Formats: sequence, structure tokens, C-alpha cells
Amino acid sequence: MSRVVVVEDDGAIRTVVSQALRRVGHAVEPVETIAALERVLSRGAPDVLVSDVRLPDGDGIDHLASIAARFPRLPVIILSAQNTLTTAVRAAGAGVYEYLPKPFDLDDLVRAVDGAVARAGLCDPSPPLEEEALPLIGRSPAMQEVYRVIARVVSNDLTVLISGESGTGKELVARAIHDLGHRRGAPFVAINMAAIPRELVEAELFGHERGAFTGAAQRSAGRFEQAAGGTLFLDEIGDMPREAQTRLLRVLQSGEFSRVGGSGTIRSDVRIVAATNRDLSRDVAEGRFREDLFYRLNVVPVTLPALRERRRDIPLLARHFLDHAAVEGLPHRRLDHSALRLLEGHGWPGNVRELENLMRRLAVLARDEVIGAESVRPMLAVSTTDTAIIAEPGIADAIAALVDRIEQAEPTALEDGSLYERVIAAVERPLIEAMLSRYGGNQLRTARALGINRNTLRKRLDTLDIDPDQSSRADLTVRGE
Repeated sequence: MSRVVVVEDDGAIRTVVSQALRRVGHAVEPVETIAALERVLSRGAPDVLVSDVRLPDGDGIDHLASIAARFPRLPVIILSAQNTLTTAVRAAGAGVYEYLPKPFDLDDLVRAVDGAVARAGLCDPSPPLEEEALPLIGRSPAMQEVYRVIARVVSNDLTVLISGESGTGKELVARAIHDLGHRRGAPFVAINMAAIPRELVEAELFGHERGAFTGAAQRSAGRFEQAAGGTLFLDEIGDMPREAQTRLLRVLQSGEFSRVGGSGTIRSDVRIVAATNRDLSRDVAEGRFREDLFYRLNVVPVTLPALRERRRDIPLLARHFLDHAAVEGLPHRRLDHSALRLLEGHGWPGNVRELENLMRRLAVLARDEVIGAESVRPMLAVSTTDTAIIAEPGIADAIAALVDRIEQAEPTALEDGSLYERVIAAVERPLIEAMLSRYGGNQLRTARALGINRNTLRKRLDTLDIDPDQSSRADLTVRGE
């Protein structure tokens, strides 16, 4: 029987976690403070330590240095409601076995504890990080997964492929990987493959000798040389010409390259981080992207969620952009509740970049310090599709009837700020069921149609208690198959 110590000051969480671990056969010692933990450790090291970060008498991650000095092989699992990139990276730097942001799934915790029982050794802790130094903002579950991947790759040089729609912050992720890793003192060099003429891509990447082509009046170093010792960020890698793909593959395989028009060999010492807003696996299948290069780049995949998939982060992001605009000398503005509700309901086709630009416009053009929905609405770019949906009489009438029913059932619903969530919850279930029915229960096609990733769809199916197989059977019944 494995001995597990759980340090958690929230009594309800402490009890639930302890019961879950005991049910699967672990001996659990629950405590609520660092002082109590020290009394337990004075009797010897447990098999696993599960700890919250913010405790009544200190910081759980900060205390790991003291614990690691005495018990270097003790695996630690960190639980945290401070679910920012800083916390994830601090936890990884402290050598924790696993980091689980709250709220977490008990099954995930049980699996982590089971896997940690045989864990041996902790890494040396890294210096503390300042939140302001980090570029990524968001505490939604989708961003937590991004933080966890970043935290795991900053200590190595594995090639990373970042996927996501335009405006989701792919370069910010690349910079975070560089700035938090051991190459942070060396250059970070970015190149957008879509912005370079096809005939100049190889010269831009690898440099050229004098006279290599018309206009090459002197030798020039390429991006690989400029990034020596640091990180080379290849943005929009899906737009790279096939001939350049072949040469890049050779560099990734051999670690060497030559300038265009040159014969000398130059050793490459860069970390490669690539990004794309395209479906590279589909491009591979259709012959537009080399399969072997795709696998060379896709060693560690990072998928960035669209802003519509992380709506709970919108208020945090909006406030950050307004504060940043004020630091730059623009008037300081704040958003009231009505403005935040409007922002959360927008489709955001331009993602975080669109939100940032909107906040800067509001900082300049809004008349009042406190910005309401009436100031935001005229500046929101509504897509043609959104307009068509809003103008559809059947949907408008159904929503109006739904609001009436909600108000009749609970007269305060229109004043307590809960109406948006109530309407969305009422619409979400039939929408998901309708799309599952349309695609015969195929979750991948349903997720694509809804504009969310498959993991998000699975979570919504669990939350809403929707059986995709039942949707498939219902579809067959309707069609008479």
C-alpha cells in the first residue's frame, strides 16, 4: 500500500481527494498547512506528495526546494487554482511529477498518483518567475493544457509545432518557449514563410554568397545563422514551397546547411519552433506538404484554442489590453458588466488579435472612462454569417419565447446577470445533438462543424450527458435506415 500525503487547506477538496485515493488502495494522510506537512515528513518520506500551491502558512511550490533537499526522489503532484503560465512553469521548474490546475478531474489525479508511485528523482528548482514577464494570458481549461505543454518543453530542445487559427497567439507561445528555456540569452529569430517570395525562401533561411543570384551584391547570413544558439520560429510553415521543404528537411536530419551559391558547410545550432493555421495532415494527404518533414516538425504538437473556445478568458484579456494601452500613454479605460457580456457573446473571427485591436480603439475613441455596451457595439465587426443568423426570424422568435419562459419561472433572471448563461445552455444541447445527428454520431466531423476541438466536444458531451451513439441511432431511425 502506497503512502500519499495530501496538503490542501480547503476541507471539502481535501476530503474528496483523500476518499478518491483511499478507494483505489492508497494510504492517505491529509494535512492543511506546511507546518503540518513538516510534522508528517519528520517520520520519513511518503511515496507521493500531493500539494496545493497557496497554503495558509506559505507557498507550496516554494517549499519544494526544502523538501527536495531532504527527499530528492519524492514525486510531487501540484494542485493549483492559480492556473496561470507562471504557476505551470514554476511547477515544472521545481521538478514536479504532475501539475493539475483546479478544477481537476479526480480520475486524472488518481492516474497521476498511480504513475508517480514509482517516480524517482526531482529536478533542481528554477528561480521564481514574474507574471509580468510572461506573454500568455488566460485561465480557461483550454489554456491550461497549453501551459502544461510549454512547461514540459522549456527544459529541452525538442521541435515544437504550434497549430491554431490566425490571431490566436502562436508567436507568443514560441517566444514563451524561448524566453523560459536555456536558450533565452541567445537570439529569437522569426520568419513568416507566407510573406517571402517563393524564389527567395532558401536565401532567407540559409543565406547566400555574393553573386549567387541577380541582386546578390554581397554575402548575406540567413535566419539559421542569425538565430545561432537560440530559437528559429518558422511561422506559417504550411506556405513553404516544396523545394524549400526538401532543404529544410535535410537540415533537420543532418544539422548542417550551406548558403545559396556556397559550398562550405555550416553547423546548425538552433531550436526549431514552427507554426501554422492550416491542417498540415490534410496538406500531407493532398501532396502539398512533405510527410517526412511534417513528422520532423510535429515532435511536440501545441494546439492553440480559438478565442470562442475560451470565452471565460475574454474579460481577463480585455482588461489586460486596456491596461497595456494606458501604459503606452492612451487614456485609461474600464469595461462595465454590460460591455463584458457583449464581448463574451461575440464570435471573434480574428481571435485575440481582434480583441486587442478593439481594446485599443476603445481606449482612443470611447468618451467615458467606464465603457458600456453602447460604446462597444458599434465597434464590433459582425460577420455576414452572424448577421444572417441574428436576422433569421425563427431563431429570434424562439429566443424571445425562451427568455419569456425564463422570466416567468424566475422573475429576477433578467436582473441577476445570469440570462446569457441560461440561454446559451438551453441552445447548446439541441445544437450539439442536431450536429451529431447530422453526422451520424461522428464526433470529429461534429467538432469541426461547431468550430471546437474534439476534446472540448467530449467534455461538453459529458457535462450535458449526451450519448453520441444515441444520436447516431436516432439519425438512422429518422432516415429509415
